[in-house]
Amino acid sequence: MIAFGLIVYFFGIRPRLQARAALNERARADSSVSVNVVFAEHAANANEILLPASLQALQETPVYARTSGYLLRFLADLGDRVKAGQPLAVIEGPEVDQALNQSRAALEQARANLELARSSAERWKSLGGKNAVSQQEVDEKSAALAAREADLHAAEADVSRLTQLKQYQTIVAPFDGVISARNVEVGALVSEGGGGRELFRVSQTGTLRVYAAVPQAYMRSIHPGLAVDVLVNEFPSRVFPGRVARVAGALDAASRTLLTEVQIPNEQGELLAGMFGQVRFKLRSGEPPLIIPSNAIILRSEGTLVAVVDGTNTIHFRKVKLGRDFGLQVEIVDGLPEGTMVVANPSDTLTEGATVAPILPAPAKKG
Repeated sequence: MIAFGLIVYFFGIRPRLQARAALNERARADSSVSVNVVFAEHAANANEILLPASLQALQETPVYARTSGYLLRFLADLGDRVKAGQPLAVIEGPEVDQALNQSRAALEQARANLELARSSAERWKSLGGKNAVSQQEVDEKSAALAAREADLHAAEADVSRLTQLKQYQTIVAPFDGVISARNVEVGALVSEGGGGRELFRVSQTGTLRVYAAVPQAYMRSIHPGLAVDVLVNEFPSRVFPGRVARVAGALDAASRTLLTEVQIPNEQGELLAGMFGQVRFKLRSGEPPLIIPSNAIILRSEGTLVAVVDGTNTIHFRKVKLGRDFGLQVEIVDGLPEGTMVVANPSDTLTEGATVAPILPAPAKKG
């Protein structure tokens, strides 16, 4: 009887139980949802950010007239490259010429008066030693000599002032550069000082300044000497290397960005001041961030969540704390260990405890 029962079990009941279990397993596999998954991992140590930037001349200054008069002629024009001290224009100022001639005549008069006062003072001093004149008269002649000496110094100073004004009738370049603006024509009346019309604008473009606003999240990685790449749309296949020259000592309160100055060589003059470009910073940090795709983030009323898949292919929702946003990827500061399998672009139909069929990303092709 026992033998008959064993035969029935092994050849009748057991095959049916195994078939039912296999059918149930197949049904569960068929009912599981396929999801794309990625692993939470640390980013590469080198992190690149691309920021808009403006190109400016290393030095740029307006040139004004230092003396009044009429513009007689140009010696350089718009777009010309000039050297420091090179004449740019000549101003005709007859009033300055006449004033200089008058001042020189006054200087000669002061010298003659000084010689007369000196001889008189010496003569009266000699007479005073013989008691031929009073000491009061001797002192008066000595004081007159001192006054004539002061008159001579004043006349010399006035001649020096007008001589310099005469030299200012020739406008010269303040430094090596290119004339980026000319705002007057021959015959125009120009006035001295910064209140007058700007004659020229000279820009030094052998080296360019490139300014970029770096977000607060990256401020610790920015420092003078950091190598960067400058990209300009007009040169799509070119990369202009540069280095961070200096950074602002404080963040802009409105944008929470750090103004950063990059300098790039431009000896050939290919790049022009005022152009728009981009700066690519290659940043390195001591502790690379833990990152996941930005589309893996789930925003719900209970907080920021991600859907993770455990070893039994079961969905669990975990609350995480976000850090920096890198665009396609986002930093996870807390709540997610490295190597966790995370659902990318999770659908709203996923529920806690659901069984899924994870699909791993295809391995990147080499070469």
